[in-house]
Amino acid sequence: MSLGEGKHPARVRAMFARIAHRYDLLNRLMTGGQDVRWRREVIRKAGLAPGDRILDIGAGTGDLAFEALRQQPRARVVAADFTLPMMQVGRRRPESHRIAWVAADTLHLPFPDATFDAVVSGFLLRNVADLPRALAEQYRVLKPGGRWVALETVPPPRNLLWPFIAVHFRVVIPLMGKLIAGDADAYRYLPRTSETFRPADRMLQMLRETGFRDVGAALRMFRTVAIYWGRKRN
Repeated sequence: MSLGEGKHPARVRAMFARIAHRYDLLNRLMTGGQDVRWRREVIRKAGLAPGDRILDIGAGTGDLAFEALRQQPRARVVAADFTLPMMQVGRRRPESHRIAWVAADTLHLPFPDATFDAVVSGFLLRNVADLPRALAEQYRVLKPGGRWVALETVPPPRNLLWPFIAVHFRVVIPLMGKLIAGDADAYRYLPRTSETFRPADRMLQMLRETGFRDVGAALRMFRTVAIYWGRKRN
């Protein structure tokens, strides 16, 4: 993961390192377990065939990487992140030896052009310092015709549900972070990045500007989460 605008990457890296041991548990609690289903959908959208190479960028503990192996056991899976303690948690999980774990920043991917058949990410994009560059790098390492899929938050709509969503974001999630991970500050930062990130229509426009075709989005969880997809031009 890389840092959002106006913040220092080292601080964000340190924050994710602090919460690595409870990150997966809190994701399940914050989403009522729906994040597991969303990740399954991301990998289905990636359309993996036997032997395909897939990059899970901003992999954290490797949830998407492990799901890729579950759905396509013959895939060649790379999990990359710049927060090493997150990947260390992932490498303690069963079957982790089947994944290539790589220290990497999404703004400077250490892979040649046209390396992967699919690139996926989960809750990465709102944390990058330079979103157009991050998208361009992911586009670069895709093979022509390769599939790109991302799970990401969307700014909550200001509708009748907004007061309840605001309480969940601003009170419940930090309280969970304090009680379970011992870090309320990290779980104030994460909802704040969701509230200030690009809306879905702007994200789709950015994907088109990057060069992706056949782009689309599916909104989930009261329109606060999106699965985005696109394909690299042939």
